[in-house]
Amino acid sequence: MQTKLTLRLDDWLVRKAKRFSKKTGKSVSKIVADYFEKLDAPSPEEMEGITPKVASLKGILKGTGAHEEEYHRYLEEKHL
Repeated sequence: MQTKLTLRLDDWLVRKAKRFSKKTGKSVSKIVADYFEKLDAPSPEEMEGITPKVASLKGILKGTGAHEEEYHRYLEEKHL
């Protein structure tokens, strides 16, 4: 079953979508539908065998002030 969806977009974005539609040969509706289908697609991490639990931790330290260099230094001290 298909349902009609109304979107409110800036004029420039509609023109851009129509140009892309013409270039690819896909309707704007198909482009939007394809995008919406990808919203629930597994992430690349999940596709590579990373468990959902581990994938959920991605970015958890963002904004905490923790730096990758500090973590590497910690690991070197711990294991060397």
